Amino acid sequence: MVEKKKNSKEEEKKVVSKKTEKSDVKKVSAAPKGASDEILEKIEKMTVLELADLVKDLEEKFGVAAAMTTAMTVNAGGAAAPSEAKEAEEKTDFEVILKEIGPNKIKVIKEIRTITALGLKESKDLVEGAPNTVKEHVNQKAAEEIKEKLEAVGAVAEIK
Repeated sequence: MVEKKKNSKEEEKKVVSKKTEKSDVKKVSAAPKGASDEILEKIEKMTVLELADLVKDLEEKFGVAAAMTTAMTVNAGGAAAPSEAKEAEEKTDFEVILKEIGPNKIKVIKEIRTITALGLKESKDLVEGAPNTVKEHVNQKAAEEIKEKLEAVGAVAEIK
């Protein structure tokens, strides 16, 4: 009889704990929204003019500048501004183009294989299809080295 009471008390505890677990789950799902969600909802309801004022206020308060603002000022200068931007920006991404094979087709194919790690057939197709891009997205030093290697075996190469 005593054991039955213990068992029934344990079962009652299990049932109560299951009920509290279910209510905890409901509480979590009904939890209030976070501050970022509230801010996003407010921003969604703002007009474009209000958003522009908000951006200006944020820039002044935190001392930052929006990226679009700087891009617009560069283009506002007229035709001289883009050329100045190009001069300031140094090109770091080059591609090497095989223009002509030259007299030593086999040597060029071998050199292409070492440069690109392509198979024999792919290298041969690349060489025979000249002008073709040999290597893309390389820095200037690597592009010049590749061009020198190709010219050493008699090919004509170009860097873009």
